[in-house]
Amino acid sequence: MKPLKVTSNFEVYDAVEELPETIQDLMKEAVLARDNAYAPYSQFKVGAALALDNQEVVTGSNQENASYPSGLCAERTAIYYAGARYPEAQIQNIAISAKSMKHKVDAPVPPCGACRQALVEYEVKQKAEIAVYFMGESGKVMKANSIKDLLPLIFDNSAL
Repeated sequence: MKPLKVTSNFEVYDAVEELPETIQDLMKEAVLARDNAYAPYSQFKVGAALALDNQEVVTGSNQENASYPSGLCAERTAIYYAGARYPEAQIQNIAISAKSMKHKVDAPVPPCGACRQALVEYEVKQKAEIAVYFMGESGKVMKANSIKDLLPLIFDNSAL
């Protein structure tokens, strides 16, 4: 047996205002998308905004359904739309913001496991890292330089 140590590095910003201006603008788009989420069951709204290398910004919000597995997270809503609408574009950054209708969310909220897997698929496809910025409704913002920082032991086409 050999131990395997896996580490990830993140940057933590005290507030959105500390981010580069282009990322502040991207986070504003994520907040606008978040506020349009359809979350009548969980009361937990999430918005995502993708910055593409063709200068387009694609947004998504979580869309719930009474049949819970039929809903879709904000990150996957955005990334699948980007893949369908701009299949040749590369995703450079994603900004994510989450808000509960039950309590204040002031800690960063990362993508769920299913979204991490969907995001890493596009990172592998484009052979370039996607920076991930995530926050609650206010407070600190965390940055991962790559989806692989959030999902270090990825499952990709090399396993098939």
